[in-house]
Amino acid sequence: VSEPIIQRQGARRVIIQLPGVYDQQAAIDTIGKTAQLEIKNPLGETVLTGADLIDARLSRDQFGRPSVAVEFSKEGAKKFAQLTTVYQGQAIPHVLDGEILVNPVVQGPITDGKGQITGRFSVDEAKNLAVLLKAGSLPVPMEVMEIRNVGPTLGQQSISRSLKAGIVGIILIFIYMLAYYRLPGLVADIALTIYVVIVLGAMALLRATLTLPGIAGFILSIGMAVDANVLIFERIREEFRAGKHVRAAVASGFDRAFRAIFDANITTLITAIVLFYYGSGPVKGFAVTLSLGILASMFTAIVVTRLILNLFVDKDPSGFARHLGVKGVSQ
Repeated sequence: VSEPIIQRQGARRVIIQLPGVYDQQAAIDTIGKTAQLEIKNPLGETVLTGADLIDARLSRDQFGRPSVAVEFSKEGAKKFAQLTTVYQGQAIPHVLDGEILVNPVVQGPITDGKGQITGRFSVDEAKNLAVLLKAGSLPVPMEVMEIRNVGPTLGQQSISRSLKAGIVGIILIFIYMLAYYRLPGLVADIALTIYVVIVLGAMALLRATLTLPGIAGFILSIGMAVDANVLIFERIREEFRAGKHVRAAVASGFDRAFRAIFDANITTLITAIVLFYYGSGPVKGFAVTLSLGILASMFTAIVVTRLILNLFVDKDPSGFARHLGVKGVSQ
């Protein structure tokens, strides 16, 4: 995931690293510009400024369209509540750098300090607006002192080694599953391949930049995906040993394994969400890839593996049981 890294240097300087960003001018325009937000009453008097704003982020309005959610400070919330109470049914212009950004009509009092800027935004426009509004809380303008493109030397070596380790690990997992579970192991390998395609495809759609924490989250979720398949196969074996016929054993094995898989993945997903919400930079990257991996692994283990196994069971029930090392099972 593209993870900006912000470090303080001395009393007056800040170092900002933008992985995956190649357009220097676009970076300068975004970082160097301080958006001055003013929320005025219908009389044109400024009631709130960017100093009253503590957060701005991409959101969705009630119709699912991109918007910007804003949150004010405690003092700003009081001002905003008074503004929206006094001027119900009237427009309160939101002015950004001297230009009217949006002129919403107050529908009712907003007393919790949280508002939403809506308009005909694209997702990228809403994201950029949120970034600029958050910069608007700065009391002074930013001046770019130096800009450099850092070549991928040591970082690239670390990423390459991590990718190689991940690939080797996946290959070893494929071999182990195939050797130990035979036909069901092949099914697990197919499901794991689909899992990898889904996760990488999702990261491509999100335009994510592959970083070391992201790779770590991806590899960890691979282990969880394999663990889910192992749990399913062992549950099916237990059902065979209990005397059930093939189709009943497979169905019961999936049903028994589902709760354990669901609970384990949901608890990990909750942890990833907490990391994303409270973390920053590399921590968020780890949380995003881990979350994507968890969701993909649940889908492949519960849906894909079951679908393929049922196809094999319908074709050769006794053969499927033999591949799991169980003999003398009725169809």
